[in-house]
Amino acid sequence: QVTLVESGGGSVQAGGSLTLSCTASGFSSDYTIGWFRQAPGKEREGISCISSVDGSRYYSDSVKGRFTISRDIAKNTVYLQMDRLQPEDMAVYSCAASTSMLRLWELPTLAEYYEYWGQGIQVTVSS
Repeated sequence: QVTLVESGGGSVQAGGSLTLSCTASGFSSDYTIGWFRQAPGKEREGISCISSVDGSRYYSDSVKGRFTISRDIAKNTVYLQMDRLQPEDMAVYSCAASTSMLRLWELPTLAEYYEYWGQGIQVTVSS
């Protein structure tokens, strides 16, 4: 059974940092992990992803330069280091896995590419 479990969410003041983790289990092949977020009343936004094949990364313009995605293959875990957090970053963050997109395609955070999803975790940023 494939599972994705997020951890590391919580509350932080503007300008602070948090690191989210996404731990995967049950996979029998390579996969790309993407991070998504959804704020109340807004559409889900794909913000970053990392390929398990070549380690290539993608960041949306909204987080580029502030967020860093990385992976620990031995731990089956992908991290999202979030620095200089702002109130507009407040959302439920979810990780997802794609077993079809092993090297990043154009628009690599399209939700339709991802078959497996975590339950989501809240990130709150206070001003």
